[in-house]
Amino acid sequence: MLNSECLEVFNKYLVEVKKCSTNTLSSYMRDVRQFGDYMQTHTTEDIVSATEDELSEYIDWLKGNGKSVATVSRAIASLKCMYGVLCEDGYVSENPTVKLAPEKSQHKLPQILTSKEVDLLLEQPSCTDAKGYRDRAMLELLYATGIRVSELIALNISDVNTSAGVVRCAPNTEKERLIPLYSTAVKALNEYIEFVRPQMIALPTEQALFVNVSGERMSRQGFWKIIKSYQQKAHIEKTITPHTLRHSFAAHLLENGADLHSIQEMLGHSDISSTQVYSQLVKKQLKDVYNKAHPRAHNG
Repeated sequence: MLNSECLEVFNKYLVEVKKCSTNTLSSYMRDVRQFGDYMQTHTTEDIVSATEDELSEYIDWLKGNGKSVATVSRAIASLKCMYGVLCEDGYVSENPTVKLAPEKSQHKLPQILTSKEVDLLLEQPSCTDAKGYRDRAMLELLYATGIRVSELIALNISDVNTSAGVVRCAPNTEKERLIPLYSTAVKALNEYIEFVRPQMIALPTEQALFVNVSGERMSRQGFWKIIKSYQQKAHIEKTITPHTLRHSFAAHLLENGADLHSIQEMLGHSDISSTQVYSQLVKKQLKDVYNKAHPRAHNG
């Protein structure tokens, strides 16, 4: 079986069975393609005939090329997943990845903003022009719901019900969910949808909720530039990523008494362990506050 055929089988599994998002699919396929290229240039074997030794040598090769622990661990996870599929489908008799184990890395907790920093960031868009109204609505919606940036830009006008105060995220997928909106976010969205969006869209048939200056669907890169510009304007020193408001949304809900399962549902996490990271984050913050504030915490 050719390497290209193995990749095709795996790609089909990721799309049709695992129903991966575009970004996840791209990551998995990049990892396994790189392995296929390595096998062609460094060995006489192919993906189907690779042995445990060859897999171990490949992982050593990645480390030798300066790949981070996170990158190597992700490559191992991708290869384990692919060989699991090839074994299941009978293309490979023995799984050569069984003994591969991701290296223990110090798990970095996500960076979050304090409530004051979020307020500061959300105050930055100036509602003096169409762009300001649109940006305020986008940031309010992102923090109100904790949705991913990819989900935000994929929203259609029909996914928002401001009178009911809810947004429907990732419709027609396994991650579809209805998320409530707080009143400030509803107000910002109403103003944008009623008075601004009709002037911004290039065509009356445009379905995208948020559009760029050309009147077409906002891109991930376009949104990223917008959030970076407001971070600089607000003089927030922390490193902000497109997921920062999502992380902050989850941590702030948890701090204020929301239960993990409700947060899991709102974030669209299929596994509770992904949501439990926020518990660690809140505990770490409490510990930091304790160490700074308790009069006897500095003795010793």
